[in-house]
Amino acid sequence: MNTKALFHDMTLDYLRPAEPDKNRKTQVRLRTAAGDKVEPTLVWGNERRKMRLSETDGEFAYFDVEVKTGSEPVMYYFEISADDGNVLIYDKRGCSRNILDSMKFKIFPGFSTPSWAKGAVMYQIFVDRFCNGDKSNDVLTGEYVYNGHKSIHVDEWSQYPDSKWDFGEFYGGDLKGVMDKLDYLKDLGIDVIYFNPLFVSPSSHKYDTQDYDHIDPHFGVILEDEGELNDGSEDNSKSTRYISRVTSKRNLEASDALFAQLVEEAHKRGIRVILDGVFNHCGSFNKWLDKERIYEKASDYKKGAYVAGDSPYHDFFSFNGGNWPYNGNYDGWWGYDTLPKLNYEGSKELEDYIIRIGRKWVSPPYNADGWRLDVAADLGHSREYNHKFWKRFRAEVKKANPEAIILAEHYGPAGEWMQGDEWDTVMNYDAFMEPLTWFLTGMEKHSDEFQPARVGNAREFFDTMNYCGGENFSMPSLYTAMNELSNHDHSRFLTRTSQKVGRVSDLMPSSAETGINKGVMREAVIVQMTWPGAPTIYYGDEAGLCGFTDPDNRRTYPWGHEDKEMIAFHKDMIAIHKECPELISGSIRELLADNNFIAYGRFNRTAAVIVAINNNDFEVTKEIEVWQTGIPRDANLSTLLSSDNTGYIKDGSTVRVKDGVLTLTLSRRSGIVLRYNSFAPVSDDEFWADNFFDFG
Repeated sequence: MNTKALFHDMTLDYLRPAEPDKNRKTQVRLRTAAGDKVEPTLVWGNERRKMRLSETDGEFAYFDVEVKTGSEPVMYYFEISADDGNVLIYDKRGCSRNILDSMKFKIFPGFSTPSWAKGAVMYQIFVDRFCNGDKSNDVLTGEYVYNGHKSIHVDEWSQYPDSKWDFGEFYGGDLKGVMDKLDYLKDLGIDVIYFNPLFVSPSSHKYDTQDYDHIDPHFGVILEDEGELNDGSEDNSKSTRYISRVTSKRNLEASDALFAQLVEEAHKRGIRVILDGVFNHCGSFNKWLDKERIYEKASDYKKGAYVAGDSPYHDFFSFNGGNWPYNGNYDGWWGYDTLPKLNYEGSKELEDYIIRIGRKWVSPPYNADGWRLDVAADLGHSREYNHKFWKRFRAEVKKANPEAIILAEHYGPAGEWMQGDEWDTVMNYDAFMEPLTWFLTGMEKHSDEFQPARVGNAREFFDTMNYCGGENFSMPSLYTAMNELSNHDHSRFLTRTSQKVGRVSDLMPSSAETGINKGVMREAVIVQMTWPGAPTIYYGDEAGLCGFTDPDNRRTYPWGHEDKEMIAFHKDMIAIHKECPELISGSIRELLADNNFIAYGRFNRTAAVIVAINNNDFEVTKEIEVWQTGIPRDANLSTLLSSDNTGYIKDGSTVRVKDGVLTLTLSRRSGIVLRYNSFAPVSDDEFWADNFFDFG
């Protein structure tokens, strides 16, 4: 039995439909080597189904069987019996001798994710640091006090973030700035903008929501701008300028309208918009609590639960004794009183309110395209309630906008939330960011640790991708997973390439820019744009932005000082990603794992992309079997792009496959992307090289 020919996954070539509905006839297909005398059996839940040979194509044979889904999840795998009595198991690991439940293929009938999100190129924007399009809405120095410090307006756009007080520093980025750069994003090839939080909040990061009902006027529009700056006291009831700005209905409604306009303009350019939902906790400024007494004297607002014991929002929080007015004995997330934990189990009204918020922003006139959910597994006080809430959230959001995506921030196994009735997918730390970072740099994702033994460990890379991905994902979730190299919580990937351990509190900010390796950065982007899922760029990564973990990773976009070659490289890799259907929805197969070297294929029945990465500090030559991807034994591959320490090129050169083997010589710190297309026209040179005519 030729085990290398065996293949199945949950793409459309091997499962039809790939996202089967409930009670739906479904065709399951297994590929074997043509000519092998085998008898495959599909083990479908507790049933065993013999498969029949339905097609032979080249060196492959295809066995099919029809099954019917029910309403419950089903796990399956294959048993393949050879004529010599040998029996193998085939599951997400490939061939095996033992059965492992976590590696069985899983179908959740009725679970589908939006087609637009599969393989979509996303772009994460931390708004305050992206672009300042309207200086009239900038936070002012001394506008209010937060956590014992006055707000600070940073006048110098390129100034490094303060390591201790960054959350109270404001550079002025806003929605108008994003609108001004929509054409830049369109030209780059972006399909989706994912915004860090936009709702009213006193911090620059806005993970401490003050008002879920409205976009922050400091990101939007300030029409009414009355009152005085804070006089230096910690009493924010005296911050009347801030109170005017964030409680004025005119300001709030105009800011909401600007967001609706931004979404409309993005949609005109084919760009979707995802919002960040911070629903586990809010902020101490929140109008429901009002610890800062922002809303206490406002006639349009009800008394907050901190201010009055009979507040209608009292049960939104968990109080532990204390006295009113001004009771600070409430639960904070991880003990932080600036981040009050929301008490869902204690208030059905709170649950209803957040569900309404979930519907509101994906509905007209705002029409956002989905939610990214902050610390989603922490919501509520029990796992039981957490699942109950997300089931309702999904049902209500999908009812309001059936094409909305629901993706969650999560570390560790997430399969229990991704069964078709809660989350669509997750930010892919476990089966993308972490294993790729370890393989290419040996760095922990915060730059807190360097492990030399993990640099170039190709076996660990593929196994982690396979096992963590296998535990977490069914097909609908895998192909929409947010594959990031960097984000607002971790060091910039380009800084990780220096293998420098530390944070900005210990090291000079400029040291994040020294010792970096752009060749390794390009290797990472090649993998990012060719791996299953939704490649997600953290703003500025494409322009060569560096930074240690937060807050240093929240530097401003370097307008006028961009790394133009790095931008061009991203643009070219994005174009390759979008022009090759097999990179959006095709299968993936490991081809070679060696020290500091990986090769894999992405393929469907008509085309295949071969990716090879040499992370060694020297040139290597490797022989890679590529016939397993469906490439003929003798074929020509086109070079779509190659990169090394000196730069990158797109020369379109041809590489020959002989007897199913591709021989590649790659220079140090390099990567290459090759493609075979069965429909590609044959050039004159290729025709005469393969044919000889004797005219006598």
